[in-house]
Amino acid sequence: MNYIQQGYTGKLGLWKYLIIPVLFFGFMALNFLLIALLDLDIDKIIQEEINTKGTNRFLVESLLPFAFGLFALLFWVKIVHNQTITSLTTARKKIDWKRVMFSFMLWAIITAFFTFLTYQLEPELFIYNFDLNKFLILLIIAVLLIPLQTSFEEYFFRGYLMQGLGIATKNRWFPLIFTSIVFGMLHIANPEVGKLGYGILVYYIGTGFFLGIITLMDEGLELALGFHAANNLITALLVTANWTAFQTDSVLIDVSEPTLGADVYIPVFIVYPILLFIFAKKYKWNDWKERLFGKIIAIETSNKEH
Repeated sequence: MNYIQQGYTGKLGLWKYLIIPVLFFGFMALNFLLIALLDLDIDKIIQEEINTKGTNRFLVESLLPFAFGLFALLFWVKIVHNQTITSLTTARKKIDWKRVMFSFMLWAIITAFFTFLTYQLEPELFIYNFDLNKFLILLIIAVLLIPLQTSFEEYFFRGYLMQGLGIATKNRWFPLIFTSIVFGMLHIANPEVGKLGYGILVYYIGTGFFLGIITLMDEGLELALGFHAANNLITALLVTANWTAFQTDSVLIDVSEPTLGADVYIPVFIVYPILLFIFAKKYKWNDWKERLFGKIIAIETSNKEH
């Protein structure tokens, strides 16, 4: 049984799969609508919130909804769908935490290396901001909450939606394309888009495709969970800027003028393909066409419900 087919182990039914996405996308649409109608300056609002509450409290308040969302989603899958969390996570008999850690460490090391290299080559672009006491508080908050935030996004997009759409359409390509594009487009309200323009959506959508591909090729969320957690955690700890979604007491503050440059496109068109090659070699992936574009065969189970 492949990863998408794992959804057949739970109770199916259109209303079961609609409620969580409708609530989530409805909330996001309302948020976008209010921003547009009221012509809100998101960057200014974020700065005012940080000035009033401080970076750590603002970070906690930003991450907590995702933590609640994760637990709500897992509860819904367990109670309403009667599906195990393991089957939502992987096609393997149990969650492979070694895969999660390998992906996490690989991307954490790469991210830290390029951050250090950039700082060494162009130190004038950064302010050294390390304060041990503030950093330790940030470290605790980040380690506790950021993996919950990234896990919610992975379980929702590459897990719940991927399996639900795969079962509904009986193929793999539609859930891959849909979840990747929607994942990227939902970042459109980020302050980075306001500063850099819509071109940065290439990075967000490209990252969505990368995460979707490794989920389908590896028949599980483990690699995506590790990568996404490393990406957000290391970034929050090492370097932030006053125009990004994450503004923290990080080691470095990027004070360069934000521009849409190579650092947006290199990950998508160079780094991600290299990572795919590394994962493919390590985990012996094959039959790419079938795993990414093949059909989903319905499986009869005692839990099936129309």
